[in-house]
Amino acid sequence: MHHDSASDIVTLHRGTAPLLVSLPHDGSAIPPELASRMTPEARRAPDTDWHVSRLYAFARELGASVLVPKYSRYVVDLNRPEDDTSLYPGQNTTGLCPAVRFTGEPVYLEGQVPSADEVAARVERYWRPYHQALAAEIARLKADHGRMVLWEGHSIRGSDLPFLFEDRLPDLNLGTAAGASCSPALQQRLESVLGAQTDYDWVANGRFKGGHITRHYGRPAEGVEAVQLEISQRNYMDEDSFQYDDAKAERLQRVLRMLLEAALVAPR
Repeated sequence: MHHDSASDIVTLHRGTAPLLVSLPHDGSAIPPELASRMTPEARRAPDTDWHVSRLYAFARELGASVLVPKYSRYVVDLNRPEDDTSLYPGQNTTGLCPAVRFTGEPVYLEGQVPSADEVAARVERYWRPYHQALAAEIARLKADHGRMVLWEGHSIRGSDLPFLFEDRLPDLNLGTAAGASCSPALQQRLESVLGAQTDYDWVANGRFKGGHITRHYGRPAEGVEAVQLEISQRNYMDEDSFQYDDAKAERLQRVLRMLLEAALVAPR
């Protein structure tokens, strides 16, 4: 079995501003030996946060650091705790090494779901390098600036996923662990940007309140503020073909840029 170097598993662009954009579900690669155990539908990695690194490419111009994984959440979900406790108790969700897709259909062929030992091995090989890079970059930016903001960039199909949520998901879903992962001042700045624009409907701490990364790393009292933005994919791509839509994306990027600029405002 060939072992990737950490740099193949995660790519870090180091910026100079106190902002780190983490895109834990941007990866869509599935190693061939795993893909062969999956259903044909799952091999397409349909539950990828498609094109979020392209959508957030402009963040580098703002001086942000950007962290991107190579592999699909079907290999291991980087936004789940390594002990796999549910992030949304009582609601349908998908786990650390998901056995079901967002539709509720199986990821694996009969008898191919990973064992506890395999899950543990995947955590070491694919999950740990992302989190080591994330923690190290947070520490570096905090040391340089005294404080920093971790921006968790996510996207999801915004409709026809009754397994996860009813009806239609709002365009923009801000999650701050119900206010625990960032300062009230930052949440207010972000909400005023969202409230001032009229292109997209939005909600704060609705169905998506921020996943493991937002909850675990957000320590506002210690100068590390974390925010998750879950975007409905209809706003920048075709949800069925997974095709990127430049015109839609550019319109959305105007709002995303304002949000990231608001995240960069130093506290008074």
